[in-house]
Amino acid sequence: MELFLVLIALLLMILGILGSFLPVLPGPLTSWAGFLVLYFTKGVELSLTFLITTLIIAIVIYVLDYMIPAFGTKRFGGSKAGMIGTTLGLIIGLFSPIPFGIIIGPFIGALIGEMMHRNDFNKALKAAFGSFLGFIASTFLKFIVAVIYLGFFIVKLSEHNTSWF
Repeated sequence: MELFLVLIALLLMILGILGSFLPVLPGPLTSWAGFLVLYFTKGVELSLTFLITTLIIAIVIYVLDYMIPAFGTKRFGGSKAGMIGTTLGLIIGLFSPIPFGIIIGPFIGALIGEMMHRNDFNKALKAAFGSFLGFIASTFLKFIVAVIYLGFFIVKLSEHNTSWF
């Protein structure tokens, strides 16, 4: 049973890292769920303080994930159409066969969204760039936290002090 819980926790950690890029998964919160599962295994010491602290960090990152791209878009004169375009571009970019689709997709999506909102290419390009920068900053922040959580996970697992079976 212990090994099963550790495997579930590891799966959640990996999904948390993937969730840093995929808009359908809340990256750090999914990684934190891995800590929660690990908390219930025997032989792995996780304090309640550690769990609460990492949960608060994951929630703050989750909230910032919505604020940072919006701030980037607004700062560069973008609209809600640019934000929607960024998200759609990300989803299309994930499944496209082009190299770096996950990076190019949000920018192209934001540009198309802004062009649909306004016909001024220069303003649309500037807003798309802001939306793209906000998306990249937010994604990077989520990725860093998810990787740090994975590092904590590995350290806590290496301190395991009972039998796996």
